[in-house]
Amino acid sequence: MVGQSEFNWGFMSEGANLVIVHVKHVDRELQQLKANLGLRDSRIPVQLNGQPVDLDVYETSEVLTNKHFQDFGMREFERFCLPESMRPFVDLVPTGTKAFIADDNRGAVTALPVLELDGSDFYLSVKGIGSTTNPFSQQLLGKAEICSLLKDDRLKDMIVNSEEKAPRYITGELWLRGSPYGGQGLEHATTSMRVSEMADFTSIHGFRIAPVVKIVFLPEDVERKIKEIYWYRKFAGRIVQETRLVPSNVRIYFHSGSTIGGNISAIYKLFEIDENEKALEFLKNFVKSGIAFLTLFIRSLRSNEDGTYSGLDFYDVWLDKDAVLAPDGTIYFVDLEGLEWINVPEKKVHEKIDDQIYRSLYEFMYAYEQIERERSERFGYVMERKAQLEYLLKEALKDDDVVQVAREGDRLQLVLGNILGEKRLIKEFPIIDW
Repeated sequence: MVGQSEFNWGFMSEGANLVIVHVKHVDRELQQLKANLGLRDSRIPVQLNGQPVDLDVYETSEVLTNKHFQDFGMREFERFCLPESMRPFVDLVPTGTKAFIADDNRGAVTALPVLELDGSDFYLSVKGIGSTTNPFSQQLLGKAEICSLLKDDRLKDMIVNSEEKAPRYITGELWLRGSPYGGQGLEHATTSMRVSEMADFTSIHGFRIAPVVKIVFLPEDVERKIKEIYWYRKFAGRIVQETRLVPSNVRIYFHSGSTIGGNISAIYKLFEIDENEKALEFLKNFVKSGIAFLTLFIRSLRSNEDGTYSGLDFYDVWLDKDAVLAPDGTIYFVDLEGLEWINVPEKKVHEKIDDQIYRSLYEFMYAYEQIERERSERFGYVMERKAQLEYLLKEALKDDDVVQVAREGDRLQLVLGNILGEKRLIKEFPIIDW
């Protein structure tokens, strides 16, 4: 399956290395990018919106690489990036500064794409750049708060004497079981990498992911200083950053300045959905990838040969905040650390399938409604809602690996198969009633 994916490195390559495009002089760079891609006026890469974040870029000697990307030179993904406020913690001289935009609480993403993969533009995302907010209040993290937690007088003096334009800090406070607050822990990053390596670059039988390309380790002397910043519990593991490929920074409802639930009109504008046909194609891709999200378990199913089955499930992650939307409407899951393998006896497989669907079904349908309402208001093509969803489901799932649709009287059913082809595990799930 891996060989079926295609890379296009040419439009931002310098030898074998990827070149990150800066946000400055955006109009000129967009036009040059378009020319390099050989694109007509209708095909201009999307420039993402967000709060600007300039990060210092440093070399490191410890990097783990996703097996799918080991044959490609991707130096820009092998460096760690920190905000200016973290300079007192690093004895190294940065190789330069790169322009990003803030993404979620502890991440950043480039405003312009860095490569094309499977026909879609992807942006460099760095997870674990530090947070701006105190973990136990709504107050911003500043010099006074950070220094109050430190015992190293020399480090305190360096922080006090440093400029504080836009403070953002990685801390040593144990957070989310396996990560430091504001940063990323090796345990979580390793889980994300394992899931990424399961995929055919961006797909696990239709469940789309934003792959982790590299795990970049912070130097141990930097870690040691960071771990002095903690309120109650000290993080004991290695501190790393994930460098990932994401199709945008647009989320379903939370953790982004642009969300389907918050400002769908702005998303139509950002993704240049300017005619009804584009909107319907956007909806179809949303439905296709959304159903794949709801049925991850059967797309990753394994038989343990002992009467039990294993599959991927979601742990403390959700569709509304932990997935992003590509410009074509496809949902990509980004916070892969929240996926875990579960084992269930055969008699519980159907129950798990239902539970996983119901867990995110409302979020999926709510977002679908926002996209459809905006489409009908903009372009004036109104169709009976159930009939339209039936049409989109049939179109979206006609080539799906494991899910089909069947009309039975006044009910439309999702026919849920599995990648093992186990007929006794097939079940139906009602999706529309008349």
